[in-house]
Amino acid sequence: MSSKKHHERTRAQESSNAIERMYVTMRHLFNRGFYKPMGVSGETLREALLLLRPEIYGSIADEKAELEGLLYVIDRLPEGIEECTFINLTSDEGYGNSHFKTIIPPKRRRNCYRIDDEQMNIEITRGRSEIYDILTHLTFLFVESHKISRRVLINESGATTRDWIKLEKAVFSKKKLTQQEREIAITHTANILGRTFNELTEAHAQFSTPSQPERLLHIVYWLGKLAIEEVVNNNKRTVTFSPVLRERLGHHIHGEIWADNIKEVLFKNNLLKKPIHVISANMHSVMNSLFTPLALKSQVAKKDVFEVYEELSQKDSKSLRNKVSKEALQNGMIYIKDTSGTNIDVQIFDTSKIDFSKTDIEVGDAFNESDKPVIFVMDYAFGEQAYETIDELLKPIKAGGEKIHLNVESISIMGKAGILEGGKGDIMIPSAHIFEGTADNYPFKNELSKSDLEGQGVDIYEGSMISVLGTSLQNKEILKFFFNSTWNVIGLEMEGAHYQKAIQAASKVRGSIKSDVKVRYAYYASDNPLETGGTLASGGLGTSGVKPTYLITRKILQQIFN
Repeated sequence: MSSKKHHERTRAQESSNAIERMYVTMRHLFNRGFYKPMGVSGETLREALLLLRPEIYGSIADEKAELEGLLYVIDRLPEGIEECTFINLTSDEGYGNSHFKTIIPPKRRRNCYRIDDEQMNIEITRGRSEIYDILTHLTFLFVESHKISRRVLINESGATTRDWIKLEKAVFSKKKLTQQEREIAITHTANILGRTFNELTEAHAQFSTPSQPERLLHIVYWLGKLAIEEVVNNNKRTVTFSPVLRERLGHHIHGEIWADNIKEVLFKNNLLKKPIHVISANMHSVMNSLFTPLALKSQVAKKDVFEVYEELSQKDSKSLRNKVSKEALQNGMIYIKDTSGTNIDVQIFDTSKIDFSKTDIEVGDAFNESDKPVIFVMDYAFGEQAYETIDELLKPIKAGGEKIHLNVESISIMGKAGILEGGKGDIMIPSAHIFEGTADNYPFKNELSKSDLEGQGVDIYEGSMISVLGTSLQNKEILKFFFNSTWNVIGLEMEGAHYQKAIQAASKVRGSIKSDVKVRYAYYASDNPLETGGTLASGGLGTSGVKPTYLITRKILQQIFN
């Protein structure tokens, strides 16, 4: 056994220990009720994160600032968080009915409220995974902020460098900065962050939004300012968990409200006893697959249907999308906007109201004679929330004086995942889910197979998938270990094991749905974290996700209708 092999293995082991430690620490801090991320209580989290050096956070362990990781994190946290000393994680406690303006981060659906200059409240309605997500992001943010303070403080009493004084002046300038003023400010900021003028000019453009053109300067300044406060005046940032959140977490409160509301709608529309096919997907691909040929006849006649799907996914095709949803709503689709706090919207399709001769999905003869099923599409869950929502959905319900077991024929899960062999836009078909940090594994018979999707110009991989505790914790060593291990791992995502746990409980243990329920899983690759620059922080999928999304959706529908 060569020492190199030995060294690699220990780095992977170190990393999985670090993840395990972060996980345990976060649960401990949550039970304790509060902690100071840059104080003694936050030390384990910081050390573990620095030891891990996850791919998403790039150069977190170096002295220079990490810009791509900063953008990734800032887009998932509420605007203004960099100014707050007190961050309070709460349950849904009624702020929605108050004068506080709801702040929703651009890349994560969660409600946040700025209570005053110093305090930000973040509402947690999606379970533990959301807390891990936020705490890892905050740890990253605060570690970066201390890099800034180390570079700008001259002495203990708080004197700062000229660069810092100039940045402060630019940030507080009442007037819009001219190109020249902006470039001067960027020069000083580059020096503070240990980056080149070029790198900072590029980053400045990526951070800038119409309402906050100088967003990067603003964020760097406030992160640095609060870190200086911590170092000089010992005025430490604090994260607290509200008493109600601590009491409610893990009790499926939101999942139960969500599921009851849905069953109520099914009951009112006389659909509760029909065969049901559950699909966890986005809110467009099933609707578009069924109704595009009907709603956009002229476009479909001229082009390949996948080009039309691509057109529908462009930012500026709102009017096209509205045509499709209007058509769907007139032909048996019911849309349930979430009010439970799960942030999971739902579409219900009553297939007895769809004229299949006008769609381009093949339908078998047996389907025409059978009791027409209901297709139930739910938006993506987040981590452990997948267990909570499916577990509640599959429970029987009392309606009209009788106990009704849902007649669930199939459950299909499609989503995005990281791939370990292959690249963006390829498809993964799992044969088992393995829960990270444990040896828990959930093998199942997948109704989708490689041959179902082959021959369409997209690469397909089959094997097991790891359900990770958080996407922002993975690093190369761990991924390489998964990839080279005998588990035959093809990719990683956050929900698979949780869905499967709920499905197995309902079908094999509780008997609330039939034991031979059909299960389908397929994922398309959003990134390849083993390739440098292939991580999520390096940008979105663009249109490369359209084809695999629709290939999977159409195949699921075909299987349901045949």
